[in-house]
Amino acid sequence: MDYVKNLAGGNAQKNPEQAQQTQQTSSGGGFMDSINSALGGGQKSEAKEDHLDKGIDYVQEKFLGQGPQNNESAIEQAKDEKISDFIRNQYKGQTGKDFPVADK
Repeated sequence: MDYVKNLAGGNAQKNPEQAQQTQQTSSGGGFMDSINSALGGGQKSEAKEDHLDKGIDYVQEKFLGQGPQNNESAIEQAKDEKISDFIRNQYKGQTGKDFPVADK
């Protein structure tokens, strides 16, 4: 029965190190975070976004209910970049001028 509790993470009192590993695995931790970062995602990449990308994240979080946008996957960040590129192209097409916020 202890084996089942250990698998479910219910034996945290007896082995705190194992409980921490279980939490990291369930949140994507370690390995998956390093792959995500290598592909251009994660918190470090979020810090490098321009203001238009941050504005898109804000709308997604506050108005579309997509949850926190502070640690997006590389795929989500690529999608946001496509949205910002579309906005920039539409702005330039309508005004003939570049969007006021420079793309990073």
